[in-house]
Amino acid sequence: MAKPKIGLLLGTRGMVMRAQREGTPYSADGMLTLAERAEAAGLDSVWVGDSLVSKPRLEPVNAMTAIAARTSRVRIGTAVLLPAIRPPVPLAHSIATADIVSGGRIVIGAGVGGAFNDDQRQDWIAAGVAPESRAGRFSEAVRLMKRLWTEDNIDFAGSHFAFDNLTLDPKPVQPGGVPMLLATHYRTGSEAQVRRAARHGDGIIGITDSPEQYAETVQKVDAVRAEEGRADAPFQRAYYLTVNLGEDKEASETEAHDFLINYYKVAHWGSSWGPWGTPGEVAARIQEFGDAGADTVIVRFASWDQPGQWERFEQDVWPAFA
Repeated sequence: MAKPKIGLLLGTRGMVMRAQREGTPYSADGMLTLAERAEAAGLDSVWVGDSLVSKPRLEPVNAMTAIAARTSRVRIGTAVLLPAIRPPVPLAHSIATADIVSGGRIVIGAGVGGAFNDDQRQDWIAAGVAPESRAGRFSEAVRLMKRLWTEDNIDFAGSHFAFDNLTLDPKPVQPGGVPMLLATHYRTGSEAQVRRAARHGDGIIGITDSPEQYAETVQKVDAVRAEEGRADAPFQRAYYLTVNLGEDKEASETEAHDFLINYYKVAHWGSSWGPWGTPGEVAARIQEFGDAGADTVIVRFASWDQPGQWERFEQDVWPAFA
């Protein structure tokens, strides 16, 4: 199959972790420099993550807007945004503004978000949102924002949000609104995820699946899209791949584990992430996800040394996909 487009995760969480670890001031310079370097190298896109208090990082829409002001070509996305933790109308306004600043380059990967431990639940509590409401809020927020970006004078009656005769301006530069790729994972076994993505999404984004599982998820979503009469609509398929590059596989795995345990505070990834190892192994894994149906593979470095990982990637992995 065709080579996938390559995106780079700009680790705003890692930036905060490193500043805290070293006792240095917070700075966005590393994020912005990597965005410029990714664009200069020819990558398709750059991405930022999201969380509130459980995993401190830069606020993602502000970060995308800053990246937009420093770049001119790359797509700029979230992997993934948690819309349900925010009021949907101000969020739609902020994203539309970012799309205008970028000249129509924003793409939103979005998910329900977790509330599976006390740290995760604190994100929702801090935002004044009941954790158990997040899936319902997410579904309604996606539908509402997509309408606000393309329609005027809308009426919306949901269980969580309700509006009469609502218009939001200015609208995004992109005529159909900002694309929203909805998190859809084989391992959750969630039929609701599949149907939500097929009915309301402009694509899917995965993070925990093997290539075989991702391929099955793509097939399931495409089948429902066909049922919904959306088989011919534009639809993107992204996968978020976590790696560590190094010739010493044991050292790469050790650093990746240290980084990720500091990131998440719990080792929940098992064998689903990686590889931790050589450029050849990383390139092969990227292509496996391309062969499974991903048109974009977003690469995250599980490393304290983001610039060093980027240099290895640019020299030894990126040429296979350029």
